[in-house]
Amino acid sequence: GPLTFHKEAVGALVSLSQGARRADRTGVTFRHGLVFSSRPVRPQERVRLRVELCMLTWHGAMRVGFTNVLPIARALPSLAIPDLTDLPGHWATPVPETCCLPGSELEFWVSRGGTMYFRNANSRKHKLLKGVDLSRPLWALIDLYGQTCSVLLLGSEKKEFLWNQKSCPAPQRRSSCSARQRHTSLNFDNYVNVSQICDGSHDSYLLPRPANKQTSDCESVEDCAVCMSQEACISLQCGHQCLCLQCATRVIQEFGNCPLCRQNIKSFLQTKRPRRTDPN
Repeated sequence: GPLTFHKEAVGALVSLSQGARRADRTGVTFRHGLVFSSRPVRPQERVRLRVELCMLTWHGAMRVGFTNVLPIARALPSLAIPDLTDLPGHWATPVPETCCLPGSELEFWVSRGGTMYFRNANSRKHKLLKGVDLSRPLWALIDLYGQTCSVLLLGSEKKEFLWNQKSCPAPQRRSSCSARQRHTSLNFDNYVNVSQICDGSHDSYLLPRPANKQTSDCESVEDCAVCMSQEACISLQCGHQCLCLQCATRVIQEFGNCPLCRQNIKSFLQTKRPRRTDPN
């Protein structure tokens, strides 16, 4: 059957959307991000996730695991480790931060022998822990901990002898405009995403958004989206006019991406002369 997040057993700061497939941790803390699967998962059934949003101001990333304690609507503890793992019937372990960057896809499962494994894209499986009790039904648990603020449940997959049995299909990616609308619903109205390319991997962090300015991926902004003190007079290849001349040079050299839509930018055009600012 379909695999979603449990709609009643959620952490104090968790909100669910997209048919209970997306879980977001709001607020300014790294805690209270517990979620569970909506139904028990079977041995060898691989729970698949995609990281949607991070805040790199925190250390550590999400924790994954299993429990044979029925998830119900109740006040959940703030952390999976050690709050849950100190209780009988819970097993959880951290996922490396390098595997939890925005856009990262991963899967975890428990073997028929009670050993928990993890795999991210294009990597071999890694043993996380052993001793999971298979005598009772198991629910998957995920803790949106630390830098991990949002994950999308892509369903599950179980390898059979001659075929792969899948649960609900992975939802399609939304456009960048829709993604920004989702960010505003998380009280991240005052931030914009900036993508940094480093050794071929994508790190994401947040910069303050200009106050009282509309800054969607489909329109330009009046003030520079980086320094917020100079007029945005530079037009990028993607069509966004969101940077001043000084910041455009630095963004192109250091990041190479538009701060609004993340499209790769190799050149820019100054479309108007910046306004003079009053030094007083």
